[in-house]
Amino acid sequence: MYKILIVEDDKSLCNNIKEGISKWGFETASIENFENILEEFAKYKPHLVLMDINLPYFDGFHWCKKIRDISKVPIIFLSSRDSNMDIIMAVNMGGDDFVTKPFSIDILVAKIQAILRRAYSYGESEGQIIECEGAILNINNGTLVYNNKKVELTKNEFRILQLLMKNKGKIVSRDRIMRVLWESEYFIGENTLTVNVNRLRRKLEDIGLKDFILTKRSQGYVIP
Repeated sequence: MYKILIVEDDKSLCNNIKEGISKWGFETASIENFENILEEFAKYKPHLVLMDINLPYFDGFHWCKKIRDISKVPIIFLSSRDSNMDIIMAVNMGGDDFVTKPFSIDILVAKIQAILRRAYSYGESEGQIIECEGAILNINNGTLVYNNKKVELTKNEFRILQLLMKNKGKIVSRDRIMRVLWESEYFIGENTLTVNVNRLRRKLEDIGLKDFILTKRSQGYVIP
């Protein structure tokens, strides 16, 4: 079942959209916290986003750009603003389509179905990010985003963080981390692993993620 995230602050319209597209078999969710849409996006992992332009705090163009930093998921803009400049802005920010309010639910569904067919016809999925405590790891380009700050990771740092985030709450042994790096042709020894983890921790602290990775003595590392 495809998941649709609705970013619309008009609750009545949002509920109408949810009801209308749910009848076509789509799973839907709507944004609750308009201050940090990116975090809710990462947690829900939708296949498509319906994005209003006029939103509290930051507009839809802003959030479209933030989503594009971590995902290629299709985005359809919904707006009563229909000037050429708005449409150009929507496209330039990475939008896939633009629907002017008021609109027919049937037309909206047709556009959603067409875009989903194009986006996922070759078996592609939305699983290109991992979210953990507001930190968003981009599998495609090896970057981490937290609190609107982005950090570039080395291949070793990325693979270490990916393994720990996938196993949040579980202790991952040093031997297991090194086996993963070995299988990926990025083998590193005991001392080098410590250096990589410490360097990764410094990068995380620079964007506000202090004590994100904990050491469990004689056991390994964990993201609690």
